[in-house]
Amino acid sequence: MFFKSLFSADEDLGGRYPKSRIEEAIERVVKGTDSRLRLLPGYRKRLLAPVVGALDHAVALVDDLPPPLTVSRESYLEERQLAALFASPETMLEDLGRDLTFRGFLAGHRFHVGELTALLRAEMSERQVLGRDIVDGQMRRDVPQTLVNFVGHRLSDLAAGEEETRCLLKQRTFDHLVTLALGRLASAETERADLTRQRDLLRRKLSALEHGDLSFDSPDAPPNREALSRDLDRITEQLHALGTDERVLEIHLEMVCEVLTDARRQLWSRDISLHLDAMNIERHPRDPSGRRIILRELNDAQGHRSILLLLRFDPVELPPPEDFLTAADRYFRATR
Repeated sequence: MFFKSLFSADEDLGGRYPKSRIEEAIERVVKGTDSRLRLLPGYRKRLLAPVVGALDHAVALVDDLPPPLTVSRESYLEERQLAALFASPETMLEDLGRDLTFRGFLAGHRFHVGELTALLRAEMSERQVLGRDIVDGQMRRDVPQTLVNFVGHRLSDLAAGEEETRCLLKQRTFDHLVTLALGRLASAETERADLTRQRDLLRRKLSALEHGDLSFDSPDAPPNREALSRDLDRITEQLHALGTDERVLEIHLEMVCEVLTDARRQLWSRDISLHLDAMNIERHPRDPSGRRIILRELNDAQGHRSILLLLRFDPVELPPPEDFLTAADRYFRATR
């Protein structure tokens, strides 16, 4: 595994990472963004500092995650994060037991596996609802409230221990930064294609205007030659900034370096503080019915947000997923 070997000491050259592993990381970036970057002379040297900075950031993000929470019926009553993310201990165990990544992990291990560590990701949303509440000492209906929901629970990076899970997470974090760099290139290419179409259209309009070839379907007020020329100059300048056909690889390399160098603003985490009651209704910090809950949220430059929670659990405590035929049979029996 790439990141597992990345931190081995057998090739330590006095730096933070072995030289051969940094070269692997550089190639991972090139392969994950634009493999044609290999055609540029000196691309490894130019990517060296950005890649090392991105590695440092990936390590720091994962090392900063709190220790894993133990998953069990008993811990559900003690751990506020678990109580916030799942409606009940039964729901928690059933959801984790149905997780496709978890089921796939078990299928890949022929023998009994012991305690596992994994990352739980979920999306948090807030919804305005009307409910009952005590206002000025009286119970009232239709009181505006904020309900906090957690959906899309999914496990990733399952392993036999916390150290290996964190190692997998560091690789995932680094790869996410590479994906963000790829997104930057894709956005630039989309913009380039759109600007190219606009440029070609303006050129045709200017040519038609100069040769008097505007059709009878042209607008009452024909295009202004000077305005068309200004628009054409502006679009040509924008295209030049994105790189001419001869410089497109050079621009792509610059973009990749910028994203990796700017890793802290591309991908970051923060603690969010909530005061929730037993129904996940947001309460005032001084309201005794609410409990303060601290959750770690991961954000990226594309606007994606996820709640992160490291978990530790024994697979034998998770109920196996119910197959479709059994569920259908129970349903038909209940409706007879």
